[in-house]
Amino acid sequence: EAARYYRAQQVPQRLEEALNELFPLRPADLYGELANYFSKLSKDPVICKLVGRKVLDGVGQPTLEVEIYCTVKNRKKRICSTVMSSHSQIPENASPEATEADEKNRNDSVNTALEWVNESLSTMLRDMKPTDQCAIDKVLGEYFTKKVEENKEIKKLEEKEEKEEKEATQHLPSSTQSATAPPGEKKAAKAGKKVAVAEKPIPPAEPAEEVLCGSLAIGGTSLAVAKAGATISHIPLYLHVALLKLDQDSPKEMTLPLPMITLLNCEKNSPAKLKLVKEVLLIPPAQIPLKQGIERALDIQKEMMRLLEPPGKMSSPQLVDSKKGRAHNPGKKAPPQASKRISHFGCLVTGCDSLEQPLLLMQTACHNIGVELGADMYLAVNCAAHELMDYGKGKYEIVTGTFRSPDEMVDVYVQLLNTFPFVIALIDPLRKEDRQQWSDVCRALGSKCYLIAEDAAAQISSLQKNRNADVPTCSGVVLKYINQTKVSDLIEVTEILDGQSRVTILGSPDGESSDDSLVDLAVGLGARFVKLGGLSRGERVTKYNRLLAIEEELAKNRTLR
Repeated sequence: EAARYYRAQQVPQRLEEALNELFPLRPADLYGELANYFSKLSKDPVICKLVGRKVLDGVGQPTLEVEIYCTVKNRKKRICSTVMSSHSQIPENASPEATEADEKNRNDSVNTALEWVNESLSTMLRDMKPTDQCAIDKVLGEYFTKKVEENKEIKKLEEKEEKEEKEATQHLPSSTQSATAPPGEKKAAKAGKKVAVAEKPIPPAEPAEEVLCGSLAIGGTSLAVAKAGATISHIPLYLHVALLKLDQDSPKEMTLPLPMITLLNCEKNSPAKLKLVKEVLLIPPAQIPLKQGIERALDIQKEMMRLLEPPGKMSSPQLVDSKKGRAHNPGKKAPPQASKRISHFGCLVTGCDSLEQPLLLMQTACHNIGVELGADMYLAVNCAAHELMDYGKGKYEIVTGTFRSPDEMVDVYVQLLNTFPFVIALIDPLRKEDRQQWSDVCRALGSKCYLIAEDAAAQISSLQKNRNADVPTCSGVVLKYINQTKVSDLIEVTEILDGQSRVTILGSPDGESSDDSLVDLAVGLGARFVKLGGLSRGERVTKYNRLLAIEEELAKNRTLR
């Protein structure tokens, strides 16, 4: 019976082949080589269970970790894990009540995601191969669609019950009804009282895209499966993603994304007056190695920290003329002094009083260490214009007390780039609702710089359904791996953007984790830029270290374009 069993599995034949093949080699570790030989003949690993765990991200907020366990050579083995980054849709100037509600929703979402991963998804993905990303993502997508439909049914029932309750209240005797107006009804304005009206009607703010509670279980599981597939295939994650995108056609060369390194965070809620600039970012030139570019950015950061020393520790800095490069004393317009604080984005925090000040400050720092802006380093400005709109006036508040209409904003940016030609990217220069002005600014500046939509763009799921959904005319889009995004979705959307000749930028969310998979995704997808935050804080720096490691590996393999 034993002989029949082993012959049916071709064991004697395989054993003879192994012994014949290894004898001429006479390996020092014979049994190790035999193990390697027979491991090629074993069955492919399959998923045996998922484990979800509640962990903290880089800003101390709860988020989800997903672990993948596989059956490998008849043994259960932990393959890998991934930690999802949390992303908040509320602005910096949100009220304490809104912030508290956001934290509660985030906590509820993580708890729901844990249930999905540990119960439903763990069972559904059992015995599936982690290398079969498309099939697994299809299962995840169908499960999410089912949850969306269930959520709609629950909302319909709640609305029905609320309507019935309201109708029952209306039929009560008038004496029992309250004389006060319903909670949502505004009182009529008093006669003669002025009401603020926008000078020119603007498109109203579109509601934030709804996020289903627990949706990060889908994104976390999909990314964990991709990492498991790469681990089992004995290749790095970026190559695994590239093979998925190219349909298993191995790339001969790979291009690294240029990092957008956040150096300054200009507080919009500080006593300083400037509102328009949220972040100033460094972009190293493509002609130099990334390692050299990041080292150059670190030198600029050190000089910037010196310039931002509190009063009394240094003399007043000499600002550099933006066009002529000559130093001059700014007099009363000296950059505001600030303590060397580091934001959770890993960059320096300061406040400014005019649109030119942060850029002059950057120019001064670069001039002092011999770095020429426009040749040795370039700048990008994150405007986050959606946070600036005064809906009563119908205008953007770019500096405290200074307002500009959407049409006037185009002129502001044209003048800015004429003054500072080394700025090669503007991120969210307008709200996504101001589509006409997006078209105008692209016509005016499209040949000089990238006009990038971050918060002005739709989530990946919407982009996937409708190729032009909520995306204004722009040069590129910042994609964030959050919520129900799957690896297959990311591949599909980058192909859509490639077809539209738009630049792909992979960006890290607000609450970043120490997981460095984002860099591998950016490299594997062939993204043009990667927006990782600043060069401080461990959860940010670990991604820059990963980018440098990939550069070294590709250079060693001679596959770096």
